[in-house]
Amino acid sequence: MNAAFMSSRLHGSGSHAVWQRRAGRRRDGENGGVRVVVLADTHAPRRWRVCPPRVAEHLRQADLVLHAGDVCTATVLAELAEYAPVTAVLGNNDGRDVAEWGAARTAEFDLDGVGVAMVHDSGASTGRLTRMRRRFPRADLVVFGHSHIPLDESAPGLRIFNPGSPTDRRRQPHGTLGVLRVDDGRLVQAAIVPVT
Repeated sequence: MNAAFMSSRLHGSGSHAVWQRRAGRRRDGENGGVRVVVLADTHAPRRWRVCPPRVAEHLRQADLVLHAGDVCTATVLAELAEYAPVTAVLGNNDGRDVAEWGAARTAEFDLDGVGVAMVHDSGASTGRLTRMRRRFPRADLVVFGHSHIPLDESAPGLRIFNPGSPTDRRRQPHGTLGVLRVDDGRLVQAAIVPVT
């Protein structure tokens, strides 16, 4: 996440922080909850020259944007930050400019009472839930990317979520993003949304 977002939006120390919603931020008329748009594997500028219109529709309603890596250029993060605060992690194709923007290998934070962890590559699908539980023992939700394959899977006490890619669908039928809503310390919505 960029330094301005970290200092004004996350409270805590080290890799564990608390996200707090700005007063009056709601854009969609809801009285509560935090709406989060989750992206991964945008692969700019090859696949993302400017924000695709169907992605922008969702970003306009976001309180927070999470990017699970392979942004490939920090200009995408700056563009996303025009919609809402951004937290991003480094992917295997991300360079120095994305790291200098503030993306780290992993991120862990409290999102209005829900423990969130982020990493780009969660490893092989076999044993993924167990592996993510060991790696992020305080997380209720782990957001990841890398495979370009959307996934929303749960086990007691842990949900793992890959939004897929909005711009590089590979063998998937559609480009996708994720939408989360957190309310009163609970993840009340997690959806994979087609955008192509």
